[in-house]
Amino acid sequence: MTMKLKKIKGIQISIFLKYLISMLIFLSYSSSVSADIAKAITPKPEHSTQCIQIIKALERYHYLEKNLGNSMSSTILDRYLNRLDPGKQLFTNKDVDQFKQYQYQFDNDLKKGRLDTAFNIFNVYMDRSKERSEYILTLIKTWEKNLDFTKNESMTIDPDLRKWKDNKAALYFLWKKELKNHIISLILNDQKTALISDTLEKIYSNRLHRLLQTNSNDIFQIFMNSVTTSFDPHTQFFPPRASEDFDIHMSLSLEGIGAVLQTENEYTKVIRLIPKGPADKSNLLMPGDKIIGVGQGVKGEIKDTIGQRIDHVVKLIRGPKNSFVRLKIIPAKKNNSIKTIQIKRDRVKLEEQSAKKDIIEIKHNLETLKLGIIEIPNFYIDFNAYYRGDKDYKSTTKDVQKLLIELKDENIDGLIIDLRDNGGGSLKEANQLTGLFLKSGPVVQIKTKHRTTRLFDDDPSIEYTGPLIVLINRMSASASEIFAGAIKDYHRGVIVGTRSFGKGTVQEMRELGKGKLKLTSAKFYRVTGDSTQNLGIIPDLEYPHLYKIKDTGESSLDGALPWDTTTKTSYNAYPSLSLVNKKLNIGYQKRSLKDPGLNYLKESVEIASRLDDEASLSLNLDDRKFKKKQYEQLEIDIENDYLKAIGKPLIEKLDQKNIKTDDFKKILMDQTHQIMADFIDLSKDLAFSW
Repeated sequence: MTMKLKKIKGIQISIFLKYLISMLIFLSYSSSVSADIAKAITPKPEHSTQCIQIIKALERYHYLEKNLGNSMSSTILDRYLNRLDPGKQLFTNKDVDQFKQYQYQFDNDLKKGRLDTAFNIFNVYMDRSKERSEYILTLIKTWEKNLDFTKNESMTIDPDLRKWKDNKAALYFLWKKELKNHIISLILNDQKTALISDTLEKIYSNRLHRLLQTNSNDIFQIFMNSVTTSFDPHTQFFPPRASEDFDIHMSLSLEGIGAVLQTENEYTKVIRLIPKGPADKSNLLMPGDKIIGVGQGVKGEIKDTIGQRIDHVVKLIRGPKNSFVRLKIIPAKKNNSIKTIQIKRDRVKLEEQSAKKDIIEIKHNLETLKLGIIEIPNFYIDFNAYYRGDKDYKSTTKDVQKLLIELKDENIDGLIIDLRDNGGGSLKEANQLTGLFLKSGPVVQIKTKHRTTRLFDDDPSIEYTGPLIVLINRMSASASEIFAGAIKDYHRGVIVGTRSFGKGTVQEMRELGKGKLKLTSAKFYRVTGDSTQNLGIIPDLEYPHLYKIKDTGESSLDGALPWDTTTKTSYNAYPSLSLVNKKLNIGYQKRSLKDPGLNYLKESVEIASRLDDEASLSLNLDDRKFKKKQYEQLEIDIENDYLKAIGKPLIEKLDQKNIKTDDFKKILMDQTHQIMADFIDLSKDLAFSW
């Protein structure tokens, strides 16, 4: 361990005295770092070399052009502590105060490949985690006799309100509360009392076993990713083991259940679902859900995954095609409960990812309107065929162009482009697709730390010239936001839905020895100069949010790069649609007051928000049972109000509920049909042409 040079009253301390003081500090620190110094894990020599390579690459290539200094050093410590102890259930104030004396030392240590301090902090984490698991395991043996569930106790669950505890006694008290909450959750989920002890013992024994498997490579990866995410959350280090399958998101999206996952605190969190994938089709899983257990087959034991590395969780979720996997989740819409779902594994079929069209007819003001709808799940292109020079290569733009020709032959009155849940894809395709609706001009600006480039639509021809609506939601990201942003900025159409994801950065991979470093190298900007980063695209007409803003999207990521602006580029927009947008909003608001579907959506969102806003949980079993029953009845009432309004049979229990996410989407699409009808009228009345 290295110590910074110190002076007393301006006089440099003698070499011997410096050595003596540094050793005393080190020994004092080490006594708290590890209860058993013989078992302390230390860094390997190759970690030092890799560390220096990573820091040099970050300082040289990252978009922010940041050099490690005191400010970044302090941020790294905060990220590291939050990664190790997000729930503030392991470290005490005394521990943190000791760690803080090194908060301005990491910058110098990292540049020299010194990792002792980081490993020492992790050893404290290891010892305390072991102590916690062993204590809880002793409580489990006698919980029925010694834990009182009639007390009016509560436990803070809002991470922003949790504080470091003053001492170990306070930690033990917290650990006991956590066990009580776990037991109450099992009881509320109909776990038989006789099985609770065995269930808990397996869970905490497995967690302890996994903890004791931790090695120096694991610690190095955890710490270095605390360093990389201090630059931004998409910058990540993949050591040799992980770099063999570095893109967990993509590999999981193509096999298994079709979900993009990310570690958040101790949980594996669903970031988005791959459109038309098994999870998306099941309507059982949604972004923001947290996976806490995975079971194989219809009856296999569900293994606890809290605190597990994401690659381990992915391996559990993966499996042969047509086999089943069961997931124990904390639903995003009901975070005070736990439920188990079953999904059939499959591959995402390429043909199901392709753009598709539909035509619907609606009655409006005594006439029948024909509306075209094109759903685009992602922005795809067969690069291999494209680079081979194959003229028949498959791509989003080519497919949509064919669909537009077919829709024009049907004499549609208006067109809806559905980009909901479209997570992006090819930038080239986003640019070319935009060109189907614009004469010509810049589509997007791409800014690196050295220069700004612009992608243009050079083709003056337009494939479709009628009224256009682009439908987006919180999961519309990246290339979807570039397309929607261009349509909005050129006043070519109306953007309807909810605020988009806000993924406005570009990442690149760099080889580092046997590992890889994924780092942010550029940002996207609209032609107006506004970034798509963090803020995303704000719709002209906003719907109720199906996904919680604070749990999903770029703004939910700790340390996400901020929204900002760059120089506006020159472009020729169509006449402003501000008057049209105002009138469309007035019509929508009037309809929404009486529309049973929209009212159902709003009430469902409201009850989910009310649950999410709770900062603490009661540890009184009767209170929790009462509150669960109360919320379930409220859900049943909301459900039945909607079922009655649409003429369907009422339900008595929640397990009879069959309204799914697809139904929510249909409710909003039906509204979009009405908005398009109004848009068609207004475009005629105001003589709009494109």
